[in-house]
Amino acid sequence: MNRASLLLFLLMVCPFPGRSQQMAKITGYAPNYVGKTIEILKIQDYLSHREQHLGMATVKEDSTFEAYFPLDTVQKVIIRGGNNHGYMYIQPGAHYKVGVPDRNPYDPYRPDGNEIEVLFYGLDSTDINYKILGFQRWIDNFIGNYYHLRSADGTQYMEELDKFKTNVETAYKDDTTDVNSLFFHIYVRYTMAGLDNVNNSGERNRYEKYDFYINQNRIHYHNDAYMAYIDGFYENIIPRLHSDANNQLYQGVLRSSPSVVLHSLRTEYTLSTVRLRELIMIKALSDMYHSGEFPQTNLLTILDSVARFGLFKENRTVAKNMLFRLTDLVPGIPAPDFVLAETGKQTRTKLAFNDKYLYLIFLNPDSDRNIQELPLLNDIHKRYGEYIQFVTVYSKSDSTTAATLNQLDSLPWMSYQLQNTNPIWKKYRVNSFPHYTLIDVTGNIVASPALGPRPNGQYETIDKVFFEIRKHTLMNQNRSGETGSPDHR
Repeated sequence: MNRASLLLFLLMVCPFPGRSQQMAKITGYAPNYVGKTIEILKIQDYLSHREQHLGMATVKEDSTFEAYFPLDTVQKVIIRGGNNHGYMYIQPGAHYKVGVPDRNPYDPYRPDGNEIEVLFYGLDSTDINYKILGFQRWIDNFIGNYYHLRSADGTQYMEELDKFKTNVETAYKDDTTDVNSLFFHIYVRYTMAGLDNVNNSGERNRYEKYDFYINQNRIHYHNDAYMAYIDGFYENIIPRLHSDANNQLYQGVLRSSPSVVLHSLRTEYTLSTVRLRELIMIKALSDMYHSGEFPQTNLLTILDSVARFGLFKENRTVAKNMLFRLTDLVPGIPAPDFVLAETGKQTRTKLAFNDKYLYLIFLNPDSDRNIQELPLLNDIHKRYGEYIQFVTVYSKSDSTTAATLNQLDSLPWMSYQLQNTNPIWKKYRVNSFPHYTLIDVTGNIVASPALGPRPNGQYETIDKVFFEIRKHTLMNQNRSGETGSPDHR
């Protein structure tokens, strides 16, 4: 075994050495965020993508900020400013000087946030960001030159890919001395594996890829390239099972039994290790949550059991995060179903609002401040009611006045008085009032809680979000031959 192959073998099978936490530091320049908060977050796991706060700082009048936080291993982190976010890697004990720009003005505004590119100043050549950025440029050049061959000439594509792999291995074989070498080699290996995973006529079969990249290798939970490969490799794993295993898995779900489900996966060759099998069970059941093929309550029961009693600590964390994600109202997931029913009014469900954005307004009619929101909402509705559907939901009490009820019923949009026992309050996590939720035309969450008509701590209101929705709606109408144009302010 040559030196490079021995190194990769050791990287795959040896555990990370124990490290004590060291303080990492980020100093930055963010002229578009003066007076606002820059937040640093890490990703707890790369299947749920649940975030965890690491540190924060307020941008000073001179546009600078400083953030400190403890770190015990190389991490990919999120830099969030306002509604924008970017990514970088952090080494324990390192000091970074960065620039946090505003979103690209040519990118469409996204209510749930725009991605930005973090700028680095004085980055050392041994730093993990420097290495990954250089490697990614190399990858981009390879894809630009040879990606078209994957379908036209799969054999030549694989030949070029093998040459590229050899060149990469040669280039990085001596990178073994600093703290980020292990992370970087794993990152390189599984980024290359992703290229190997591109469908083409000369590709390895699934079992060969498993043997080469996954079998007998430890799971690198905190390396984003490794977990991206695992996530893609095991996509739609349940339909791949043979009929007996698939039936056993289904029976295990009906029984809410993680042990039966785990046992059903044992015959799948690519799930030969228990740790990996448990991890992929979590992923597979989570992926099926919104499919309608399994009872959701049973899936949540299984994930809760794994979160508390799973065989491996890391998998317990993933299950806990998945459980949170599936029951949380994060942007992009399907909004929970609901039924709005009140005597004398048309009963509506979520599906009845699928032709426009939906703005759910949860109010406490006994709160003067909540009722004072209504004139502000009415002004916004006059500007955007053609493009966004407003619905007010409230629950009255013995102290609710007739005048207030009449005011709610007189709104120029639908309002429903629901019982406190209605599931909508729990499904939409309405713990305080007023509470707003914005749902897109496909029935997915845009924001919950969403902005309201009053400015928040960063002087933002829902008006800007609605303005962008109207603008893009009219642009799409114009492209399809319809008339109309957004106003300019």
